[in-house]
Amino acid sequence: MNERRGTMAKGRHLRGASRRSLLQSFGAAAVGITFSSGLSACGGSGGGGRTVNVHNWDTYIADDTADNFRQATGITVNYTNFASNDELFAQFRAGNPGYDVIVPSNEYVTRMAQAQMLQELDKSLIPNMSNILPEFQDAPFDAGRFYSVPYTWLCIGIAYRKSKMPANFVPNSWRYLLDSPQFSQRIAVLGESADLIRIASQYKQYRPGHVAELTGIPDAVLSQVEQMLIRQKPHIKQFHTDNGQDLLVSGEVDVVMEYNGDIAQVMRDNDDIAWVLPTEGSMENQDCLCIPANAPHLAEAHAFINYILEPQPGADIAEYIQFATPNSAAKALMPDNYKNNTVIYPTPEEMARLRYGAFEGDEVSRRYEEIFTRISAA
Repeated sequence: MNERRGTMAKGRHLRGASRRSLLQSFGAAAVGITFSSGLSACGGSGGGGRTVNVHNWDTYIADDTADNFRQATGITVNYTNFASNDELFAQFRAGNPGYDVIVPSNEYVTRMAQAQMLQELDKSLIPNMSNILPEFQDAPFDAGRFYSVPYTWLCIGIAYRKSKMPANFVPNSWRYLLDSPQFSQRIAVLGESADLIRIASQYKQYRPGHVAELTGIPDAVLSQVEQMLIRQKPHIKQFHTDNGQDLLVSGEVDVVMEYNGDIAQVMRDNDDIAWVLPTEGSMENQDCLCIPANAPHLAEAHAFINYILEPQPGADIAEYIQFATPNSAAKALMPDNYKNNTVIYPTPEEMARLRYGAFEGDEVSRRYEEIFTRISAA
């Protein structure tokens, strides 16, 4: 493990850009990944051997996971990225473009399963599911875990550049991003419709001692959210797609709505970046390993998922991506500065302010998308 951490430590010095560009700059030989620029490339690596086509979020796998998996199994990983759940869902509307493993967030597991986009897992081929913590063995969004294996759990908060804040100031409210000109044109927020609208509704409904749920949002609140974000739009520099940490590091923005692990990654190398979970609450998510319907390499897909759940590969991924792992065997191998990091593992008081979203049907999802479209066009 120390040798692998040495490799990862070298990578950290190169994190000025997102790790997608980092991995691509290293090349396939360095990290054991074949990058596919388009979906048509997912049919294989061209060498005639066994392959698995993995479609994952940016900055979301260790630099040596794919190469170690290939050495252990003889299976080559063809690796591509997506930037949002909305993008992932849209890619499957006309059927599976050729992927074997995808990583949707919790509510999109429900949505994709209901749309018959997911393949039921053969758990006999994933014995390492026994390494999953008890609280993650089942899930309300996938009762019985028929379609999903937990990969990470995470939350959304505010990251900021300390040097750009007023003295002794912490931007601990969504107001500074969603309802204030204070940081005009120095703000980036998530460009995923459901997450943004739910968090904005939580802000609008907040009162001391009460954190609003992220489901069943009243129509009147949705209308208020839309009007508020249209007013705020001139002050928002970017609705970002999974690269808020890069915007912060580059100095393009001073405050950003982003996932905790993405910020924990860059905080290791940049003392000017800090993180806060807003007073009004926020969203908690699970990202999950799933096999899409009509996956071309079912055996390889199950083998990849089972490998990720092994203790050492799971620990290597957790160390590299800095998101919380639901894998108890992997977490046991992690150092205290990971297990005790309150950016990765929020305090009990902070956890009490987190809520899960849920898929509430296509009509609600379409409404969120329509609201976001009107905001974008304003």
